[in-house]
Amino acid sequence: MSLVTGREARTGLALAAAVAVGALLWQPGSRPLVSLAESQAGHSTNARPATQVTRLSCEPLVDLPGKVITTLQVDFPPNGFTPAHRHPGALTAIVLSGQVRSQMQGMPAQTYRAGQTWFEPSRELHLFAENPSASKPARLLAVIVSDENCGPLVIPEPTADHSH
Repeated sequence: MSLVTGREARTGLALAAAVAVGALLWQPGSRPLVSLAESQAGHSTNARPATQVTRLSCEPLVDLPGKVITTLQVDFPPNGFTPAHRHPGALTAIVLSGQVRSQMQGMPAQTYRAGQTWFEPSRELHLFAENPSASKPARLLAVIVSDENCGPLVIPEPTADHSH
């Protein structure tokens, strides 16, 4: 039995992300969109527009029994916003278009542009993600390695009230 090194795991994730980007570019909008509005429970009715998520794939990782890799397309309308949440697995986000401002707990907020990425360790608190543009949409690809069953992939923070 061989163990996967950190370098091999990163290479595998990079390859999976590249394949997912290719699938995204060849099949845009091929699956129905799902709103993350449920993660905004407890927020006022004048909340900012929610992101829309499309699951592109969820595949078992044969070399890592019990684990799957899921790719998601996340669309941010102008001023789109996702409140505090966590993910049940490690996530890499790749901005495909526009800009996304994001902040993980304990880190400063950063604005990412097309081609830039960030990493979220499993179950770490993601304070928010937003489209800072009032006129242009943004899109990212999220690649998540998690336990079997392919979801749910977003764990809302029940009473989060984080300012940014």
